[in-house]
Amino acid sequence: MPVHERRRRLSPAERRAQLLSVGARLFAERPYEGVLMEEVAERAGVSRALLYRHFASKHELFAAVYREASADLLARSRFDPGDTLVEQLVEGMDAHLDYFIANRHAVLAANRVLAGDQVIQTIITEELDALRGRLLGVLPLADERARLAVSQVLRSWLVFVRVLVIDWLTEESCSRTELRDACIGAVLGALRPLLPVDPAPDWGHRGHTIGT
Repeated sequence: MPVHERRRRLSPAERRAQLLSVGARLFAERPYEGVLMEEVAERAGVSRALLYRHFASKHELFAAVYREASADLLARSRFDPGDTLVEQLVEGMDAHLDYFIANRHAVLAANRVLAGDQVIQTIITEELDALRGRLLGVLPLADERARLAVSQVLRSWLVFVRVLVIDWLTEESCSRTELRDACIGAVLGALRPLLPVDPAPDWGHRGHTIGT
């Protein structure tokens, strides 16, 4: 597509969506420090003054882009009660890995460059809490005590997955499938002692893989 997008009359909501789209492409293309607000305005075909009326800073634009991406990921990670737990975990992991790989620079910015930023970390925490809640909703839990124990395991596992995937984006020490299966194997192993029924009785055989 051309560098300059044709200027056209847009409603404030449409203009904001356009700027978010341009920002998302730039943050995906290059590291956070390499994205300039001037280029965002240029690609969108708007003045810098108009851009700054919508987003007061690069940080504000990035936070809005990342929040939108998080909402989209959650929308694509709705667990189907008709699927097995392994199938649901595969679908959720694949959706996140697809985004993380396609938007490596943005993900690394949120988790490395802006690791101490309260706004960004709030978005990440809310996403992890939503995923934990959905997983709790599809697991067979005997009582409230079991729910609390499983919830704690899931909270720690989601953080583990995020750290592992971020490290993998920096240095790919294994294949994508191996990474995904390692993450799924970790949570299945941690959940087994806490559930009345083995959630994946066929999982755990030597050399087992879920497939691509």
